Amino acid sequence: MFQTYLFPISYAFMAFPVAALFFTLPFLIVQYRRHGYINKIRALVLYLLLLYLLNAFFLVLLPFPDSRHNAAPSGSMIQLVPLQFIQDILHNTQITRSDPSSYLNVLTGPDFLLAAFNVVLTVPFGMFLGYYFRTRWVVCIILSFALSLLFEITQITGIYGFFDHPYRIFDVDDMITNTLGGLVGFKLSLWISGLLPRIEKLDSQVDLSAKKVTYTRRALAFLLDSILLFAVTLILNLLSLSISMWAVSLVYFLSIPLLTGGRTFGKWVVRIRLRSEDDGPLRPWKVWVRYGLLYGVLGGMNALPPDSAIFLSIGTVLTAVVKLVILAVDVAFFIHLVLRLIKRDRPLIYEELSRTRNVITWPKRHEAAASEAPEPVNDKE
Repeated sequence: MFQTYLFPISYAFMAFPVAALFFTLPFLIVQYRRHGYINKIRALVLYLLLLYLLNAFFLVLLPFPDSRHNAAPSGSMIQLVPLQFIQDILHNTQITRSDPSSYLNVLTGPDFLLAAFNVVLTVPFGMFLGYYFRTRWVVCIILSFALSLLFEITQITGIYGFFDHPYRIFDVDDMITNTLGGLVGFKLSLWISGLLPRIEKLDSQVDLSAKKVTYTRRALAFLLDSILLFAVTLILNLLSLSISMWAVSLVYFLSIPLLTGGRTFGKWVVRIRLRSEDDGPLRPWKVWVRYGLLYGVLGGMNALPPDSAIFLSIGTVLTAVVKLVILAVDVAFFIHLVLRLIKRDRPLIYEELSRTRNVITWPKRHEAAASEAPEPVNDKE
């Protein structure tokens, strides 16, 4: 029986890296927007929640039928009698009233084990709700029931029509035991909360003004800007305006930060902005040196297509020389970037020359709200 559970769990762990890849982008955005930085404990809890949900769904859905065109079920696939599992346990278990030791047979019967599994399945869900999301017990019951209902609907619809016919029974007892498991997990979370760092206090000692902007945060801002610029370039070309993405990017980075106090769309999303190294005004020449070197020179060299008019006009030999120079610059910049990643206190070359740096922007109202937040009260109702 345990082998039946190990099969879907193994698939859940194999699918986790892929799910985490898609989860990371929205996770980073939400954390930077809501908290201003990435807290390791918070990240660990949320990734564990993702891993748990994968395991729960795989346990509920696997194994699949051999084919999408599975055979129609011969009997009813809906069980709507509440607590029917109790009658099944009593009916299918050999119990002798005069022999108390026979009562232990209940604990080893398949009907009891299935009911126990459905309780245990959602215990972690209730623990996450109680510890991390700090919900009330009523909300925990509602969300646990909703999760179980999602399980049952997914099963009875054959994963929303993917299979021709349902291959698991819609059982109201599953929703009862799943909801009970969520409530048990919630109660356990009240005890666990006293042993683990309190989620509400994770940011209480954090000084965002003293934190440095990580390369992960900058890379995310660049990715978001690139998505926006790709969309703008595509629209312009659909309007018969033949403009390269390099030209759009150069205009964007040389002008937008001057109009928005050092922000681009990507920087605004992750709450950072460009600022002068001396904390003075962000002068145009600083922006133009920074982004002119990064996107004008470095980006412009790599934006040249092989059939560029420049290459066609200078001949084969010079073209080869220019391409070698571009390759050498790219390699040198890559090495420079790696070294700066290792020595985090050192700025990149275009930051040194432009005397600019990225800083975290955090609304004052958030700081005031955090400092005035009341002490949380455990909900032990």
